[in-house]
Amino acid sequence: MRLTTILLADDDLDEYLLNQETLEEEGYTSSVLFHWVKDGEELLDYLHQRGQYHALLSSPPPSLILLDLDMPRKNGWEALKQIKSDPKLYSTPIIVMSSSRSEEEILRVYELGANAFITKPTTFEGMTKIWRSLHTFWFATVQLPQHNMMGCVAKTGSVAKTREVIKAPESSPSLGSHA
Repeated sequence: MRLTTILLADDDLDEYLLNQETLEEEGYTSSVLFHWVKDGEELLDYLHQRGQYHALLSSPPPSLILLDLDMPRKNGWEALKQIKSDPKLYSTPIIVMSSSRSEEEILRVYELGANAFITKPTTFEGMTKIWRSLHTFWFATVQLPQHNMMGCVAKTGSVAKTREVIKAPESSPSLGSHA
């Protein structure tokens, strides 16, 4: 079984402890390496292996980032924007976990490239439900990119940042219409 590295970026110690306890209670610690950083600056240091994270063993590339938006120094908004504009990092899935329920904030998170938005649960039971869903979808269902030693997506050839909108041929019937 492959170990999955999850990086939590949240300034709240209680959030970290709740996540860690849930991972332990659900038995995920044998398959998940769980790392924690306290703000956006530390998140970027981890991802770029700078400062205290210069050794690869202390900062393996994450398969998934859980990102809080309201953090000191560099907030989650700024970190998300920087990560998704970096060719070495943009393919790493990011799930924003926030106490906000604002439609404007949710829309902005997706516009900046987040892969999902989850409202933070306030109870252990709620966190357990979230982790079961995360585990089922992100680790048992989808294929996450393999990362090489530099944090780039490992594939043959060069890493190219491409995001295209695929349009249906004009002669095709509309996908949204149902007769």
